[in-house]
Amino acid sequence: MLYMKRRFKVFGRTIAASFFLMLLLLAPCRLIAEAPTPGAIVAYNAYCAKVEARLAHQHQSAEGFLATSSSPEDANARLRRGELIIEQLSPADAERSGALLHHWRATAFAPGAKASDFVRLMQDLDSYPRYFSPQVVEAKVLSRNGDHMQVWMRVRQKHVITVVMDSSYEVSFGRLDAQHGYSNSRSMQISEIESPGTSSERSLGPGESHGFLWRQNTYWSYEERDGGLYLQVESVSLTRSIPLGLDWVIGPYVKSVPRESLEFTLRSVCSAIGH
Repeated sequence: MLYMKRRFKVFGRTIAASFFLMLLLLAPCRLIAEAPTPGAIVAYNAYCAKVEARLAHQHQSAEGFLATSSSPEDANARLRRGELIIEQLSPADAERSGALLHHWRATAFAPGAKASDFVRLMQDLDSYPRYFSPQVVEAKVLSRNGDHMQVWMRVRQKHVITVVMDSSYEVSFGRLDAQHGYSNSRSMQISEIESPGTSSERSLGPGESHGFLWRQNTYWSYEERDGGLYLQVESVSLTRSIPLGLDWVIGPYVKSVPRESLEFTLRSVCSAIGH
């Protein structure tokens, strides 16, 4: 019986993938997304500005440096037991001007880690394919000026289908003191790649991509205490909205990947710097 259930599950995934590929071939006009509208970009930038203002206020003092939706004592106890606390913060009006805004926050505790371990890891782009595999395929620093960097990454996301994207970001690091610090990463350009790793590889233009990811900002906060490092990461991203009737095809990718990617990144960081 268990064998049959597993076979049925695999068969179901195969059928879903086949239907998706069929839709890609038969209904490209519904799956291809234009570039985000000016209204969507304005709304996204305004939302990120509010998030950054709140974080800037948090980072002014060691007290309340990390956000929590429950009592700090309860949250810290859960984190020290090895639990990840993941929260969806997306606003009620997440769909705006043909786009979806996603906001997630995840918090973890890395026993034995220090603030310097986190900074060293995050600034070592060459190590990303090793620590963040299989999502990060390549990564490099484009330019650096003190605590400000421009970086590039090739990322692979798989959820029924596999999507490869090239992304460049502006990244800045700051700290309140030796035990408290933060970093902000803002996307400069995100391009979907067709036929990656082949002679036909090319970057899709705004009218050709599927709109799986248009914008992404990532905000880290960290606090060293209790014999380890508390890590908190917030991700605010912008994707296409879901065409009517295709929620079952595109919905799982668009809705699930932001959360799953954030959790994967946080677990990978904890594994890389934990002792």
